[in-house]
Amino acid sequence: MTAAAGAFALTALPAAATSTPAQIATSKTNGVTYLKSLQAADGSYAGSGLSNEWAFSAFAAAGTAAVDVTPGGDATKNARTVYRTLLSSASWPSASPVVTDYERATLNAYAAGIDPARVSASRNLIADIYGYWQTAEAGYFGPSANFNGTVFAALALNGAKTQAGQVRVPQALRDKVVTRLRANQHNDGGWNYGKAEGNPSQLAAASDIDMTGAAMAALCVSGVPNTDTDIVQAKAFLKSKLVNNSGAFNAMFGVNTDSNGWAVSGLNACGINPQTGDFLTTLGKTPVDFLIAQQFNPGGGFKYLPSDTGPSAYASIDGLRAVAGGGFTSAPPAPVTPGAPQWVAQGTFASGTATRLALTVDDGAGGLKVCAVALTPTGTTTTLGAVLDAAVGAATPSGCVTTVTPSSGTGTITSLNGKANSGSTTWKASVDGAAFGTATRQQVVNVGDTIALRWGV
Repeated sequence: MTAAAGAFALTALPAAATSTPAQIATSKTNGVTYLKSLQAADGSYAGSGLSNEWAFSAFAAAGTAAVDVTPGGDATKNARTVYRTLLSSASWPSASPVVTDYERATLNAYAAGIDPARVSASRNLIADIYGYWQTAEAGYFGPSANFNGTVFAALALNGAKTQAGQVRVPQALRDKVVTRLRANQHNDGGWNYGKAEGNPSQLAAASDIDMTGAAMAALCVSGVPNTDTDIVQAKAFLKSKLVNNSGAFNAMFGVNTDSNGWAVSGLNACGINPQTGDFLTTLGKTPVDFLIAQQFNPGGGFKYLPSDTGPSAYASIDGLRAVAGGGFTSAPPAPVTPGAPQWVAQGTFASGTATRLALTVDDGAGGLKVCAVALTPTGTTTTLGAVLDAAVGAATPSGCVTTVTPSSGTGTITSLNGKANSGSTTWKASVDGAAFGTATRQQVVNVGDTIALRWGV
């Protein structure tokens, strides 16, 4: 996996590193064994409260396919199938969902080998996230006060690539989110859960280890290089929190596995080795050393606090994912179960079944509209014209598309939202991150397609 995919393989460590590849391999093996023990009898991981579904991101980082995780060897209840069924249900996630519900599901569905845009005929998690775009504060997803919603939007939309490994979302969207991520970086180089942009007292407040790891990962999976000034400052902030005799990061609530796991995952996502250079203390300890020291072996679980006498499920997930070299999601490993595919996905629309599609409209002058378009297809495919027509009255947030010319039939789209083609500067369309081409009403749109329209050359 590349750094942009949110994973960094710790397979050939320099001599200065203190946790050897063999120790890391043992940690991964035992950690996977413990996470398998968390599976319910019905095959599930997701549940109420602090959900264990994050186990899918840890399994993938450690090289275990979710479809291979079964209760008592019952392949009919494998973890991937059960999770996909949950995400497809009309009652999921709740009567009052928030954007992080869909972001968490996107990251974990991707790691489990479920195409998040094609979970089922009715469930498109990418479109679900698009529906929380903040039109008045472009670049934020969900209420801007809850900055973590925007951080995890970046992690999900950029980290959960297509099955072919392509970033789904257009550069214009990535740029808007990156601007917000940068604007919320605190003076000390880190980030926190709440919004800091435009608030000098918040920008001057102490940052959080956890969110610093997540935010720097969000920047890196959005295409920001690890040599960028903001990443360098985040790296310096983490270095300043290192505990010399253990290699731990001293988090806001003290030394703990979860905070250290998030910080290491942030470094992993940015391709920064957490075992050398700035993260090797003068006493020869690293953050990975600390995490492995919190693991019970051969049981494999990680404790939350160094003083704890038993493992914590959530700490074990965060610890394993970090030690295994993962960011906040990873591409699904190839299954070992005979006949099981690496990916599962809805192949076509179901005629008469309501669904959503993710749509962006870039006017070429800095104006970007983002929305989830609700439509009920009448066949196994639909057309770009039908999607744009639906967007006029059934988009969340509204206003994504106001007018489209021609308003019916087929042919080239000559005007959108009052902006007309002019010479070689025309409306162009892209699907799932492919190259932009002439936008036509008859262009075929398939289930789960992430659609981008752009006015330009």
